Amino acid sequence: MNNLHNRLAILSLLITASLSALEMPRMVTIPPGTFLMGSARGGVDSDEGPVHEVSISRVFRMSETEITNLQYEQFRPEHKALRGKGGFSSGDNDAVIFVSYTDALAYCQWLSEKTDRNYRLPSEAEWEYACRAGTTTDFYTGDTLPDDMLKNQKTERELVPVSLEAKFGLPNAFGLYGMHGNVEEWCSDWYGNYPDKSMEDPGGPSEGLFKVTRGGSHNTPVEFLRSASRSAAMPSDKHNQIGFRVVETDFSPKTWKFKGTKTLNSVKVKQGRARWEKPSSAPLWIDPVPFVIPPTDNTPFYSHNHQPAITWCRNGDLLAIWFSTDAESGREMVVLGSRLRKGAKEWDPASLFFKVPDRNMTGSSLLTLEDGTIMHVNGVGDSGDWKRLAMVTRFSHDNGRTWSEPSLVEAEHAVRHQVIAGPIICSDGTLVQCCDAGPGGDDGTSIHVSTDDGKTWEDTGATIPGIHAGIVELKDGRLMAFGRGNSIDGKMPVSYSSDKGRTWTSKASGFPPIGSGQRLVLKRLLEGPIMLATFTGSGMTLFLSYDEGQSWTKGKLLTDGSGKTIAGGAWTGDFVMDAAHAEPKGYFACTQTPDGVIHLISSRLHYRFNLPWIEL
Repeated sequence: MNNLHNRLAILSLLITASLSALEMPRMVTIPPGTFLMGSARGGVDSDEGPVHEVSISRVFRMSETEITNLQYEQFRPEHKALRGKGGFSSGDNDAVIFVSYTDALAYCQWLSEKTDRNYRLPSEAEWEYACRAGTTTDFYTGDTLPDDMLKNQKTERELVPVSLEAKFGLPNAFGLYGMHGNVEEWCSDWYGNYPDKSMEDPGGPSEGLFKVTRGGSHNTPVEFLRSASRSAAMPSDKHNQIGFRVVETDFSPKTWKFKGTKTLNSVKVKQGRARWEKPSSAPLWIDPVPFVIPPTDNTPFYSHNHQPAITWCRNGDLLAIWFSTDAESGREMVVLGSRLRKGAKEWDPASLFFKVPDRNMTGSSLLTLEDGTIMHVNGVGDSGDWKRLAMVTRFSHDNGRTWSEPSLVEAEHAVRHQVIAGPIICSDGTLVQCCDAGPGGDDGTSIHVSTDDGKTWEDTGATIPGIHAGIVELKDGRLMAFGRGNSIDGKMPVSYSSDKGRTWTSKASGFPPIGSGQRLVLKRLLEGPIMLATFTGSGMTLFLSYDEGQSWTKGKLLTDGSGKTIAGGAWTGDFVMDAAHAEPKGYFACTQTPDGVIHLISSRLHYRFNLPWIEL
């Protein structure tokens, strides 16, 4: 018996010694209570409503600050290599960053095993309840934050390094620090709409695509730091504006059944293969119609609708997407979509296509693969400005009715990831996707390739002259690209690559350079020639090459000569389309359906014509 007592005593001492060696998060007690969750701000912040009563029925403990580098690196020592990246979080007691939701969850599981206690991430309701600490104002400090709690609270193209010391400013009434700003914090909930009813210990929807983050961060406008403000991110995402804190409790919050919502571009989508007519030898021109049509439901729709992409669907529909925003660096930016259903004369009104909550969504592309799968590639920002984007892909096998979960294929939030419409399939199956290499007008285009049908991507490291580049494969296997800006001898640059985009040579083309509010299209037509849709002094102009870009036909204006005034949208505005003038600006995207019809969209308008019409 004495030996047993001795062994137990030794074991107890070992456990105590092990715990004392850990750098444990300091926990504070959060009492049960009831509060009003959310806000009635509406507009961009409408996801904060409806305001509803929430009861937290049990005591729980929450870490006084965000988890620090020192605490996290006991779990993952290799994370120390990320300290100071970009000028942030270099100290032991700085909030840990560059941690995904999965990383944060793994830390909670590790800490629970080490301590024989139950640690997890807070639910969104627990987080807001703990943050408010009995207050009903925007912040626990009132309607404003004191200066010593502000960490460059504005959108920056270049993030300004600030201290991420986890214990800073005034604590709230529960003794918690850093609930407003410093870094966003992962919560356990899947992102979804609030129920319009009172709830007890809610834990969010039972499934979803994005995990909630709360609290806002450095280099973010102060409105995103409010107690009620909601953001979200893909669970695998990680960057220097998200960290986490933990709670200790044996209680699990209650989830509810996820109720997905269908948007107009994904409902009543017919399946099966369309029967396409053979390409006609007769010229075809159809007057342009708008594809950007304001929504008829509660879809967010902003003042600036721009940068479209388009593809055809196997069922005969056309699918177009674009961003809608008030500011190109805005976090309100959404990707909207519209469908021109086979046989319809008008496009559907706009509806939501893709949105990561509170993230900038600049840059989209669509491509129909050889088996009919539609690939969607999009940029996703870390916060506001569109300089720092990651690349995400999704796939649809049913004509855009449903989509796979988004996957981070180039996960670093950095330059070289602003997706441009017009990816191509090379003769050997390689996919090539162009992206702007930076936010400036002369930053050029980066080249990204995939050899597994878009599942994984590689940045070739090359940068060619001209942003917003269009690209084609020549018959000899080389790539050819034209871009905007970086003029050579006063002409638009043309670039060539013999190694799938890894190295390039560039020279002056015979075409005039294009500028602000303009984006070209370079496309191999089904009939063989290469079409360049660009801008001259008279507006939108089409050129054809029958000898692989060595020479080009005389340009043809994209006009019927009618003299009518048309609204071009975005940066274009109203213009007159007559015999001598076509649309003067616009961001082009293009697809050609199997019947030979060329569908070219600008920032608002859908043009339809065919090769015989260009050749007239």
